[in-house]
Amino acid sequence: MDYTLLASRLGKQIRVKRMNRGHTQAQLADLAGLTRQKVIAVEKGALSVSMVAYARVLGALDCEITVVPAAMPTLEELDELF
Repeated sequence: MDYTLLASRLGKQIRVKRMNRGHTQAQLADLAGLTRQKVIAVEKGALSVSMVAYARVLGALDCEITVVPAAMPTLEELDELF
């Protein structure tokens, strides 16, 4: 499984969770002690963002990472890779 796809999926899940909680990116940044630009990078699944930033965002959302077998990429995800 391509690691960039996994990071992208994580970012999308974080974005959905933020929106479900009714937070703006700025509000989440404040809760996590990060800049809004860092939250944007996390939600994009940027590989340059530290695990600390991902952990702070997840903590602010009262979430944690669970390791599960990777699902096959969707056609939409494959299209984004190429």
